Amino acid sequence: MAERRYGVNQRRRTKGQQESFFDYTLLFIVLFLLAFGLVMIYSTSSYDGSIQHGDSAFYLKRQVTSTIIGLAAMIVVANIPYHFWERFAVLGYVVSIVLILLIIPFGVEANGAKRWFRIFGMSIQPAEIAKLCMILFLASLICRMGRRIREIKGFMIVLGIPLPVSLLVWQITENMSSAIIIFGIAVLMLFVSSPDYKRFILLGLAGVAVCALAVFVIVSMANADAGSLGVRGTRILAWLDPEAYASGKGFQTLQALYAIGSGGILGKGLGQSMQKLGFLPEAQNDMIFSIICEELGLFGAISILLLFILLIWRFMVIANNAPDLFGALLVVGVMGHIAIQVILNVAVVTNTIPNTGISLPFISYGGSSVLFLMIEIGMVLSVGRGIRLKDL
Repeated sequence: MAERRYGVNQRRRTKGQQESFFDYTLLFIVLFLLAFGLVMIYSTSSYDGSIQHGDSAFYLKRQVTSTIIGLAAMIVVANIPYHFWERFAVLGYVVSIVLILLIIPFGVEANGAKRWFRIFGMSIQPAEIAKLCMILFLASLICRMGRRIREIKGFMIVLGIPLPVSLLVWQITENMSSAIIIFGIAVLMLFVSSPDYKRFILLGLAGVAVCALAVFVIVSMANADAGSLGVRGTRILAWLDPEAYASGKGFQTLQALYAIGSGGILGKGLGQSMQKLGFLPEAQNDMIFSIICEELGLFGAISILLLFILLIWRFMVIANNAPDLFGALLVVGVMGHIAIQVILNVAVVTNTIPNTGISLPFISYGGSSVLFLMIEIGMVLSVGRGIRLKDL
């Protein structure tokens, strides 16, 4: 009898050793951010929806549709072994470039920028596709290169891969923030794959030097001939002194700062923002974090940032325990995408960096953004399902 019980326990333990891991904490954080985003989108956009479209829930309904599609895509991708996508890595890289080029003849212009395709009533942004394809392609490339990535030639190859896509996104779609994110994803994936950190220190110093030089040149040109500056040059000047450009490029930044300052510690209360009543342009998009600060105060803003930090932590847990390098790099790429985008959005809203126009992941209004973010989360969950629990 004792032997029979011992055999049953052994079979149960063997079964437990083969059980897959599923990160419910990560899933809960993502679902909470999505739900919170829907609440804030309705709170932020109800006034504009009523004035411009005659429906206070206009933006909410569209975002709900995109969110449902994104959740369905996440479930499908999470149940597909992540190595299945490796065979499409090169194709995805090429397709992302082609789609960006097709913006020139077929793109739809909105708010002075040509960045979208209109497909079945839904706006698709090729830059979002490019971010996903870049993660997939770089993960596959780094795995294939192996130890060659430690050599200068291999290092420069990986660093040069995102440059054509970043330049096309910057020049064709006039979306510098997405170009920065695409290149930043590559740098982070390369960083975790290469043991030589001196190269990254030099790369960071070079980047800071280039940015400082660009600011110096723009300020010098403004003193000599302000009319010679383009839109981006004017944005940098507005960043340095937003009050001097209060009627132009500094208007949005100033209104966002007013919203943040008026929120105080606990905020005015959900739905009580004043800046969203026609004062702050694109409040439901790039500037939604300022409305969070105004309505929920510093407490609400910090709470959301802590949730993003917890999300990054869950990514790190999955990456550290991934079954192989390809899976780990996929998770690192997604982590880099979301982390960089959150940092850029908060930095823009608080005027820490020049206004580049970037959405807050899972929270800002944007159908294609939430759709492809959910696909990326599905890939992360798929990698997590490949982890085998040794002891329950």
